[in-house]
Amino acid sequence: MVEEERAIAIGRRVRRLRQERGISLTELARKAGIGKATLSGIETGTRNPSLEKLYAVAGQLGVPLAALLAEPHPHPQGQEAGREPAGPQVSGAAVDAVLLEVFRDGGVTTELYRLRIRPGSVQRSPAHPPGTVEYLTVYAGAARVGPPEAPLEARAGDHVSWVADIPHVYEALDGTEVRAGLLIRQPHAPS
Repeated sequence: MVEEERAIAIGRRVRRLRQERGISLTELARKAGIGKATLSGIETGTRNPSLEKLYAVAGQLGVPLAALLAEPHPHPQGQEAGREPAGPQVSGAAVDAVLLEVFRDGGVTTELYRLRIRPGSVQRSPAHPPGTVEYLTVYAGAARVGPPEAPLEARAGDHVSWVADIPHVYEALDGTEVRAGLLIRQPHAPS
């Protein structure tokens, strides 16, 4: 899917979820801390939204990020996993994330991402809905992640987790790119 088609598909999902919840464009923009014109551009597909903005919108809509992205598609028979993205890629100030799989089990949605953290910038992620936990497994490089006041450091082979219903950061250490897997577990919002 080309970038324009991806942006339009994301915009349609945002608009549908916003309207289903009876929230005005102005109200969602205010709650998500983004400009009304920016949110309007996201909904119409004329803006390619950053990871930070999508997380802010998803959080205010009470849905996992995957609800705004296209569903991942399975690897064709015989194709090696990891060669091509399995699902949509979204990028932020320091992070590129590819949605690999979404699991819905009981009252929890679990999203699996392949993550790349680029050196030189800090990714600041807004708080996710209450009860959300992130689990990071580092395959290459070294990262500082989690709450800015008490970040965790993880190097290749390490696994860390943190409660992600508060703002948190991602940063590559030592000037090298980080390759990692990220699981995000989010309880379903009560109906």
